[in-house]
Amino acid sequence: MAILDDNRLFPIEPSVRAQARALYDGVRDLPIISPHGHTDPRWFAENAGFANPSALFVTPDHYVFRMLHSQGVPLDALGVPRADGTVSDVDPRDVWQLFASHYHLLRGTPSRLWLDHAFASVFDVQERLSARNADAIYDQIDAALQTDAFRPRALFERFNIEAISTTESAIDDLKWHRMIRDSGWTGRVITAYRPDAVIDPEFAGFADNVALMGQMAGEDTGTWTGYLAAHRNRREYFKSFGATSTDHGHPTARTEDLPQDVAATLFDKALQGTCTAEEADAFRGHMLTEMARMSLDDGLVLQVHPGSFRNHSDHVLAGFGRDKGYDIPTRTDYVRALKPLLDAVGHRADLTVILFTLDESAYARELAPLAGVYPCLRLGPPWWFHDSPEGMMRFRQMTTETAGFYNTVGFNDDTRAFCSIPARHDVARRVDCAFLANLIATGRLDADEAPDLAHDLAYGLAKRAYRL
Repeated sequence: MAILDDNRLFPIEPSVRAQARALYDGVRDLPIISPHGHTDPRWFAENAGFANPSALFVTPDHYVFRMLHSQGVPLDALGVPRADGTVSDVDPRDVWQLFASHYHLLRGTPSRLWLDHAFASVFDVQERLSARNADAIYDQIDAALQTDAFRPRALFERFNIEAISTTESAIDDLKWHRMIRDSGWTGRVITAYRPDAVIDPEFAGFADNVALMGQMAGEDTGTWTGYLAAHRNRREYFKSFGATSTDHGHPTARTEDLPQDVAATLFDKALQGTCTAEEADAFRGHMLTEMARMSLDDGLVLQVHPGSFRNHSDHVLAGFGRDKGYDIPTRTDYVRALKPLLDAVGHRADLTVILFTLDESAYARELAPLAGVYPCLRLGPPWWFHDSPEGMMRFRQMTTETAGFYNTVGFNDDTRAFCSIPARHDVARRVDCAFLANLIATGRLDADEAPDLAHDLAYGLAKRAYRL
């Protein structure tokens, strides 16, 4: 039995399903715009084959290993690297067997949809993964990975990716992007400027990070003016490798527009490690406004990803480092938090600020009304825990009436799991077409408007919003 239902995620009522299906057929094969994500640029630079199925599907994907870990599976047993870079001496086939034995834990989750899509459409696996067939499926995928057709660049082209953005720290030297550029390969892999390590006073090694940024930029980052100049320099460097956006993963959406002497004093305290938690938050908030002003000068789109209590487990952070599945959503205020930034630059139509949230209660109450009136604001797609069929449908239902479609930015996959990219975009296209079909069926959208709208949701909005 095929592991994919060709009508998955479409409405049940036959006539509405047919309408959704017709819309989807018109957009299913559009190129993929992937304007925000965390794939490794080294893959495309070196174009080496992926080591094995476990290294491709299990160890880099926190959606997968966090679910197994929640049922008591140790991260070491899944080959997840430790904080010092070492990896436990575990056979990749044993990791795969452990993964397959726990595959039932993913029932009903978006991860199951993505994995089944990748297994079937990329590797022609037509049987649901289980402990019984784990070895056979491992061998099938592993054999494919030994061929040139499954190297990163070949898969990039097979997936019909028009552009993909990775995300690098402000103090990354971008050597892999340089290697990609120098190789002459025409695949469009660009970077994005992620300055958290040099903006957040509570980030480990903040003062050392700022000093390194100064060295890389040739600026004196011991001074406030030199620090701002270093940011401008690094942003231009990232732009030279294709960057069209910056990305900011702050704990809150707080912004500030402080007098320059007050900001400079906070910066000095941050370098000295004497900021209180309140002062650190104020400094992060002020830097969002500084980043927005810089975007007016250099054209980079500003993305704000707030509201995550990152690295909630001190034990896992110490043992395995950041980004190991222990980032937990928190309640997030946007109305008051964004006002200083919006008072400063909110009416500039030549600025694009894309807002994300992990707090769905803010969709209709705060985010849609804000994006529905401020020229600079756009709403990012459902993110992280809400990157799911239900999450996407709730987003459309709760934001469209107030913000419309054109104050949103289409879809981005925000993934480290390369083979999930086409699967995630396919889910978004199916859900959006289902939503449009329901609007037609209930008399809220004319049928002749829907194809163009479906095209924009799948492709056009992201391309325009991210200036690609």
